[in-house]
Amino acid sequence: MRLAKFKGPKDLAKTFSKEVSLELFRRICLCRNFELNVKRAISGKKIPRIFTYLSLGQESATSAISLSFPDTMTWPSFVPRFGQHRCHDLYLCYGASPEKLRDELLGLPIGCAGGMGGSASIHSPETGMFGHDGHMGTQVKIGVGYALGSGLKTLIVMGDASAEEGYVLGALGEAASKKAPTLFVCMDNNLSILTEVKVRRSWTMSDEAKAKGMPAYDVPDDPWFIMDCVTKLKDKLPAFLNIHYCRELWHEGPGCDGPPEWNRYELVKTQLIFLGLKSEVEMIENSTAHYIENLWEDVLSPIKERV
Repeated sequence: MRLAKFKGPKDLAKTFSKEVSLELFRRICLCRNFELNVKRAISGKKIPRIFTYLSLGQESATSAISLSFPDTMTWPSFVPRFGQHRCHDLYLCYGASPEKLRDELLGLPIGCAGGMGGSASIHSPETGMFGHDGHMGTQVKIGVGYALGSGLKTLIVMGDASAEEGYVLGALGEAASKKAPTLFVCMDNNLSILTEVKVRRSWTMSDEAKAKGMPAYDVPDDPWFIMDCVTKLKDKLPAFLNIHYCRELWHEGPGCDGPPEWNRYELVKTQLIFLGLKSEVEMIENSTAHYIENLWEDVLSPIKERV
């Protein structure tokens, strides 16, 4: 069981303003409702059954990062960010168009990548989102090169399996040696499809990053803890954050093998209610669900009418 180990510091949420906590929840709800509707559309055969990597479970972590790297509360904003598959939330959290992501998943030419990238290669040049080429871990070395060439603070996200690739390990060394302004984030769900980390390796990514000369932490997916860590790290780049979370659905597709070990979404709601924000939470939850459901209603109409 990982739950006992990966808990955030008690009462840390109280140190953040009401505005920050509610904006955090709004972004969480945006990502979560979008993915729930993608799941529903695939399961109901409203869109073709294609390779789709849903980010349900990691939206709290990504929302927290977007609020603290590099700026707080700026939305939409241009932030260079490189992800792999399972990055719908990385696209949405920085203010990229949900409509264009929906159309991309439908394979339409009006999608964010012209209908050619699909779920695994999401683009949004206007907000700094760079799609993936399909090779595990290559977004890391490309992102390091971008950061060195542009001088811009750059977010590079990987999974716990792609983190084991030579592309990644070499790029970490390059970033540390040349002081690339990069925040590396490993979204660690403890699984490579279904194989646990302990079966695949005897070392941790945070220790690997430290050995190469950069600050690195293992943290739970508590969003307030993540915001606190990122705020401290963003002026000490390059830096590495290994975030432990629960993947709620299959590696690919809408299926589910059972409930997650913990449900961060419900934990965040409970914390916000404890902070006295119940009415605001209900309003955000309901309005976001309504907005995204209306967005996906278009799937029911003939695609040719929307192109």
